[in-house]
Amino acid sequence: MMFEHADGNPILNLDDEQSWKLIEGTTHGRLVVTVAGEPDIFPVNYVLSGRTLFIRTAPGNKLAELTINPRVLFETDGILSDEAWSVVLRGTARVLEQSAEIAAAEALGLKSWVPTLKDFYVEIEPTSLSGRHFQFGEQVEREI
Repeated sequence: MMFEHADGNPILNLDDEQSWKLIEGTTHGRLVVTVAGEPDIFPVNYVLSGRTLFIRTAPGNKLAELTINPRVLFETDGILSDEAWSVVLRGTARVLEQSAEIAAAEALGLKSWVPTLKDFYVEIEPTSLSGRHFQFGEQVEREI
């Protein structure tokens, strides 16, 4: 990856464009939902359309929880031998219900990882985005 770290700082806060490029180049992440103060996390694959994220799901905890509280977090990352990155998207989830919306989501070609029925499409509209890039290196020791 081509990220410029200023002054040798191993941590770089990414701007929105850099963060979106990373999300666009990845197809998996983790969805965090919270109900009654209890967080839950699910691995998901996804597809983007513009700046909207789509996932497929089956009936169960994930679908029930994001229906109860549509405020969600989504995180995706990448780890290489000498660098890593992480992008966190905060957003609002909505189960698609209209035929035209579902047909448009189906046209995006999102396939399930596992051969199970996932009849529900969920749209996640972002409200904020943050990303960081990390350069690996030796642990810095305190001088005594």
